[in-house]
Amino acid sequence: MQVTLEDIQKAYELIKSNTIRTPTVKAARLSAHLGIDLYMKLENIQYTNAFKARGALNKLLTLNEEERKNGVIACSAGNHAQGVAYHAQRLGIPATIVMPYGTPFNKIKKTEDFGAKVVLHGKQFDESVGETMRLAEEHNYTFIHPFDDKAVVAGQGTLAIEMLEQQPELDCVVVPIGGGGLIAGVATALKGLKPEIEVIGAQAAVFPAAKYAFDNKENPHPPGGTLAEGIAVKAPSKDNVAMMQNLVDRIEVASEAEIEEAIFDMISDEKLVAEGAAGAGLAVVKNNLEAFKGKKVGLVVCGGNIDSRLLSTLIMRGLVRDGRISRLRFEIDDTPGQLSDISRLIGESGANVIEVIHQRMMQTVSLKRAELDIVIEARDKMHTQEIVEILRNNGFVVHILSEINGS
Repeated sequence: MQVTLEDIQKAYELIKSNTIRTPTVKAARLSAHLGIDLYMKLENIQYTNAFKARGALNKLLTLNEEERKNGVIACSAGNHAQGVAYHAQRLGIPATIVMPYGTPFNKIKKTEDFGAKVVLHGKQFDESVGETMRLAEEHNYTFIHPFDDKAVVAGQGTLAIEMLEQQPELDCVVVPIGGGGLIAGVATALKGLKPEIEVIGAQAAVFPAAKYAFDNKENPHPPGGTLAEGIAVKAPSKDNVAMMQNLVDRIEVASEAEIEEAIFDMISDEKLVAEGAAGAGLAVVKNNLEAFKGKKVGLVVCGGNIDSRLLSTLIMRGLVRDGRISRLRFEIDDTPGQLSDISRLIGESGANVIEVIHQRMMQTVSLKRAELDIVIEARDKMHTQEIVEILRNNGFVVHILSEINGS
């Protein structure tokens, strides 16, 4: 398989009337905070909230009448599934999607909402492929691979045409990598239109298969759980790796903590909901700021399909990490009025009391004293420290719980 700029340009003309021309916008707050000029391609607002709708549509439009009648099948952790299901329903093509167990519920439901039949099988993408191929043979379905397909790769590359039309002065673009279909298509388009542009891949450190293949090395890392489940692929397509080796400048990885912080940064600074794969891209940008100084940096925000429960936890953890939510532990006299005085001082300091945990039974303090935990919302870590000092100056024994735990 070899995808050319002409293939991508043809795909662009074919699918543009039924895909969203997503904006490429300057990330003003992140640019200011990071000290670089950062632009985001917002594929999280594409149909089905991910770039995958592009490649899925381009592939579906290549099917003949018999293939359309028989139906299609795909294997996906979610975004490819939704892209295939959405456009198959729109085109009147029956669709079956095989998903790994553990796929976020919101992705399963959204796929079913688009009219597809969902079959759960295997723990990860690679383990689900066997069942997918068995069903394809049994029912004569056309298999739509999420990344190892020329039409799919060409469809994904169409977003790069838009990026350069919207921001022609981009010096480099960071692209998340799972199986390599997105970066193969994007790099082909970018290098074909602007040969001097730099293309950098981003992966989760616990799933670095594409980086090791790109570097012609054996991958010594057993796969682990990752927030970036959309790019949790054990092995990229060999054809995509070959295109990457010809067109991509380098591939970087990011830790789970860095990916989590990056997703929170996009929510907090840019008010954008992004999934783990997109977080890996921003994390790689943050890890290489010196290399990006003085350059116009593009980032493909490849999707926004993050589980809402996971997102709420991530936001709370981010607020705690930034010191905007803290848990204070007091050792107080077990007498009336103590909680009232503490609440008043916290309120006068400009913070909010979120939760109070006051118990006498399960403690290590003396019988006539009590432990009191209060969760507060403050502006930042410095504000929290100021509040603690005010409380201490008023005679209270108080610690930030993280200080007690040593974290």
